[in-house]
Amino acid sequence: MENNYFDIDFNIANTPFGLLFHEVQFSGIFPDSKTFTDCTPKTQIEHIVDSYFKEKALSNFDLKAFVFKNFDLPEIPQTNFKTDKNKSLEQHINSLWPVLTIIKKDFQGTYLPLPQPFVVPGGRFQELYYWDSYFTCLGLALSGQKSQIENIAQNFSFLINQYGHVPNGNRSYFLSRSQPPVFALIVNILAEENGDEVFIEYLPALLKEYEFWMKGESELSENLKAKNRIVAINEEKILNRYWDNLETPRPESYKEDIELAHDLNAEDAKILYRNIRAAAESGWDFSTRWFADGLNMATIQTTDLLPVDLNCLIYFLEKTISSAFLKNGDLKMAKSFEIKYEKRAKLIIEIFWKSDFFYDYNFKTAACSSQETLAACFPLFFKIATLEQAEKVAYKLENDFLKVGGLITTLTHSAQQWDAPNGWAPLQWIAYQGLINYGYDRIAENIKNNWLKKVDHIFKLEGKLTEKYNVDNIDDSGAGGEYPNQDGFGWTNGVTMKFLNS
Repeated sequence: MENNYFDIDFNIANTPFGLLFHEVQFSGIFPDSKTFTDCTPKTQIEHIVDSYFKEKALSNFDLKAFVFKNFDLPEIPQTNFKTDKNKSLEQHINSLWPVLTIIKKDFQGTYLPLPQPFVVPGGRFQELYYWDSYFTCLGLALSGQKSQIENIAQNFSFLINQYGHVPNGNRSYFLSRSQPPVFALIVNILAEENGDEVFIEYLPALLKEYEFWMKGESELSENLKAKNRIVAINEEKILNRYWDNLETPRPESYKEDIELAHDLNAEDAKILYRNIRAAAESGWDFSTRWFADGLNMATIQTTDLLPVDLNCLIYFLEKTISSAFLKNGDLKMAKSFEIKYEKRAKLIIEIFWKSDFFYDYNFKTAACSSQETLAACFPLFFKIATLEQAEKVAYKLENDFLKVGGLITTLTHSAQQWDAPNGWAPLQWIAYQGLINYGYDRIAENIKNNWLKKVDHIFKLEGKLTEKYNVDNIDDSGAGGEYPNQDGFGWTNGVTMKFLNS
């Protein structure tokens, strides 16, 4: 396609397009840096760049007029959706699924083509996002939307086969990173609908995704403790971290990243950019969870941390692969992956547990983080935690995290959106199901009921479900972060639907 610019490097300011991109992102034409990255060129990008250099020399050059003449703005189809506040939450969610479904045949601009229709979160997020999709699937299953779950699984399998991993979202500027690996969870949902043959069908893609997360393991040595997303605490203890293949500003947050690195030298700026990108891969972008001083984003150290939630997800990926091999009759490979996930489960308990809670582990300092976050619920969700550990986590969730509208994400109040006072649908579900797994039904029900009360209250006030919520204040929707709170919203719809039927 002549107006497709997948191959443009947004991050090199001294390339012809990079100079145009830089000027637009710093011009203030678009308050949201993501807008321009999602624009579609109306003609070949080379022609637009040539015109830019010719016209900018003119005294009456108007950059905004130039951009609007040469680029189509991203569409947000959901803006035409009319909310009926008289509907119940469940009715509203069921009516939203088709509105949030994108059926594309002509992928232009920075879109990565997909073979099947896909469900987007909503608002500024008009792509298929990786970890969002698992929580969306929870609701799709209850809405009788099995074909949509099949579409999601097929799209992720396609992306894995095409690029070696599931990108953060199906945009070219997301190709350097993934997100929390939930493909195995989606395969398990689909298997509940279609039977065990699903595991055999998706085994090749599951294996390929596993190779992505374990890439570089064979290169680790006494002198090389970390490579890509793999870290060796010692020869026997190998775990995963979040990473990004690039060390440049994110195109979709270009201005913000450059301004944060303004006072740094070139090498320190690269380290900062890599850590910002790695936090984006975590899905928790951003939280003081990743900050060395627990306060300032300039101290972000994501790549130094082994996240407890990520390693639980890799555990489940290994376990799903083992099950798939078993169903395929390959007992040797099934046993091989059984050894892997059992070993990882022991490491999760050994490395991430400290007295009364699960914490991330800093492999540079050889010590657990002091940040208390809802990532601690993942060992309960995957039934890795001991009974004693589950009891202590449940106590802390009820006494420190549970608020009038659900669970706060961390105990730190900050301007970052993945901190207090915000609560997020995916983490409500992980905590709820984790507590149910260990018999803490009362606390789990309180979380569910508080969340539903909050979501329903905001729906009646504003006529929408949003990306996040201020769970400390029943009347206030969520805030904080690099962009306004978004409505739609895929994973809130999915988890809310699941809670309504639990």
